Amino acid sequence: MDVKRITPVLYVQEIEPCFKFWVDRLGFAKTVEVPDGNRLGFAILQKNNAEIMYQTFASAEKDSPATAAEISGGRTFLYIEVDKLDDIIAALKGVPIVLPVRTTFYGAKEIGVKDPAGHMVVFAEMNAAQK
Repeated sequence: MDVKRITPVLYVQEIEPCFKFWVDRLGFAKTVEVPDGNRLGFAILQKNNAEIMYQTFASAEKDSPATAAEISGGRTFLYIEVDKLDDIIAALKGVPIVLPVRTTFYGAKEIGVKDPAGHMVVFAEMNAAQK
């Protein structure tokens, strides 16, 4: 069995505030937008081979009430490997830092923030300590 991609789906109250974080700051593109009334119910953001999906709790409830109870209020932790952490740090200027820049015991230089929906996002440059 070959795994071609793993894409996280983050559940939120509203999707639109997350665009400022991913699109405006980090250069992701909106590749899919699915309306739900006068707001978005679902969206896909992509940059190169990285993809992330957002769905509102309300949309999930309509889509699959049985699974909606499982995701209600849940938060996700994303760990994203990048080539140059300094570029990410510059793009995150003004975003509240949850995990200050640090170098881990396994050689990754990391920084952690929360997206506008409260999901923890840690960006890491691997082997940064060896450069």
